[in-house]
Amino acid sequence: MKKLSIISLLLVTLMVAAVSCSDIKRKPGRVYMPDMAYSRAYETYSASPIFADGQTNREAVAGTVKRGELLPFHVAKDKTGDTSNYYASKLVKSPLGEMSEDDKKEAERLFLINCAICHGPKLDGNGPLWKDGDGPYPSKPAALVGDARYENMPEGQMFYSVTYGKNLMGSYASQLDRKQRWMVIAYIKSKQSKTVAAPAIATPTLKDSATAKATTK
Repeated sequence: MKKLSIISLLLVTLMVAAVSCSDIKRKPGRVYMPDMAYSRAYETYSASPIFADGQTNREAVAGTVKRGELLPFHVAKDKTGDTSNYYASKLVKSPLGEMSEDDKKEAERLFLINCAICHGPKLDGNGPLWKDGDGPYPSKPAALVGDARYENMPEGQMFYSVTYGKNLMGSYASQLDRKQRWMVIAYIKSKQSKTVAAPAIATPTLKDSATAKATTK
């Protein structure tokens, strides 16, 4: 009889527990910190009564610059057959200023990853795609060093080409953010400045030696 009572008590306890668990209170009776209990922010993908389309996730306002980001490149991409903006980009100056040693190393790394495959690690156009004519590319990419056309190209025009693409080169705007593109261009310009030929020193001739001797007498 005693065992039967214990079993009955256990069964009743289990039934009460099951009923209690199925009746979970989702809202407490009193909330002492409502801001922590109920979020004032809209849940992701939830409907919003503020906008006519009811969408919560929205793109940033046009022209918005996030904190720490460089100012936007204000030169738009040319329409097909037009080159006015490409030439106008010559006037755009890099907003970076002097880079730190860490930024210089990072700029070199970004160039080697994204650009050296075509333009070569030495910026001579002899990358793996060309490989002295044995690579898969049918024509040699631009030599950024040693070619006056590219050594004299303004940094803004380079940025235009990297951002929108030019001729056979596609856009790198999806691979490199705005600051990274300017860093790569700064790296290219630093390499170009080292290859500028120093003024040639005239070799003395016999006539010059004779003139020098005559003036010293």
